[in-house]
Amino acid sequence: MSLKVHYDSEEDILYLAKEGREEEVVEIYPGFNLELDQDGDLLGVEILDASRLLNQVIGPLMEKASSTTSG
Repeated sequence: MSLKVHYDSEEDILYLAKEGREEEVVEIYPGFNLELDQDGDLLGVEILDASRLLNQVIGPLMEKASSTTSG
């Protein structure tokens, strides 16, 4: 299984997926969608408003990593 990662900067969507035909999209949390195939198996994860989320999650992690390596 090959996982592909794609970021659409115009729509601010981060998409992680494997090959397959999407049959259903399930919103598990506002801005987080799971894409399923005809058997209900996971094909992909779609993250809307991705830059805001990544800044909120990755920003603090980077700050913490920086503070532990600088001292």
